[in-house]
Parts: sequence; structure tokens; C-alpha cells
Amino acid sequence: MVKKLSAEFLGSLLLAASVVGSGIMVTILTQDIAIQLFVNTITTVFMLFIIITLFSPISGAHFNPLVTAAELFYKRISIKEAGFYVLAQVLGTASGAVLANLMFNKKAIEQSTYTRSGNYLFLAEVVATAGLLMIILLLQHQKRGSMAAVVVPAWIGAAYIFTSSTSFANPAITLARTLSESFSGISLKSVPLFILAQCIGAVLGVLIASLLTAQKKEEDVFA
Repeated sequence: MVKKLSAEFLGSLLLAASVVGSGIMVTILTQDIAIQLFVNTITTVFMLFIIITLFSPISGAHFNPLVTAAELFYKRISIKEAGFYVLAQVLGTASGAVLANLMFNKKAIEQSTYTRSGNYLFLAEVVATAGLLMIILLLQHQKRGSMAAVVVPAWIGAAYIFTSSTSFANPAITLARTLSESFSGISLKSVPLFILAQCIGAVLGVLIASLLTAQKKEEDVFA
């Protein structure tokens, strides 16, 4: 258990550090939003590939409370273990945000004022999270979990660009990003709707994956 929780903590820390750190870097270097988005995206994609590749054999590489919740739903993890996973993820992402701030000579904790609100952003987070959960569950069902290190970053990278919310898709990361006054930040008042959208998206992702992997019944007239 210690190894698993350590992997979840460290992976979450590195993920948050890359998201927040790259957000701070681009805020310092340029005001061009397109460049800011590109740098933030590519940094996140690279880091996801690294941490999923390294930590998947140890902890399953969740790094996301909603992924852990899905594993709990399918009874692949106990309630106790899930609780510790989520704690490690939240502490890890918060630590990553603090580390990123310190690396750029900022206060350890900054309160973001970047307001992200609107029905369109809510919808975008639903889509981003639903796609993420669907992909993970389909890969597991198809016994192609080893592809997660490529497919998951690919989805997040794409969703960064095609969704208006830039694909947070993770409650732990969302909370951590309130600690950064940068391109990647989000104000605390914007968090509840983002997390609600992510939870709805996760449920949809599970439902879609379940529909696509359901066993055909003999009496299915459409078979």
C-alpha cells in the first residue's frame, strides 16, 4: 500500500507541477494566448506520458479521484484503498502547485483570480471528463491498458485544444490550480461548477463504456 500511495502522490505532484509550472512560465514569457495554450498543453501531455509509463505498474496511475471512483465502482479497489488514493492525489497535486510556485520565486500559495464560469465551460468539462473515463475503461476492457500512456495523454492534449475549458477533467488538479495566479489557474469560486461538471462527465463516461462493452444477449433482435 505504501508503494501505491507513494506512486499516486508523486505522480500527482509531478502532474500538477507541470501544469502549474508551465502556466507560470508562459505567463512570464508571453501574452500570446495561443502560445500559452500550446506550451501548457505539450508540457502536460509529456508529463502524463512519463508518469503513466512509470507508475502504472505500481499503483495503476490514477492521479485522479474520478478514475479511482470508477475503479471503486467496478470493485477493483476497496473503499479504504480508494480513500487513501484520493487523499494522496489531493495532497500530491497541492504539493505540486506549491512546488511550481516556489520554483518561480513566487509565494508558496497564491490565490488565483482567474474566473472560469459559464454554461459552455460546464459543458466542456462534462465532455472532457466523459471522454477520459470512457477511454480508460475501454482500454481496460480491451486488455490494452499498456496503451494508456499514449492514448490518455493524446485525449487530454486534444481536449486542451478543442474544449473551451482546456480540459481540467480532474477534481484534484482543479483544486490545486486555485493555488496559482497564472494562465493555468482558476478562482476558488469557479471550482464547484467545474467539479460538478467533472462528476457528471465521469458518470457519463462510465455509462458509455458500459454500453459499448455490454455482453450481447441471445434474444437481442439487433444482433
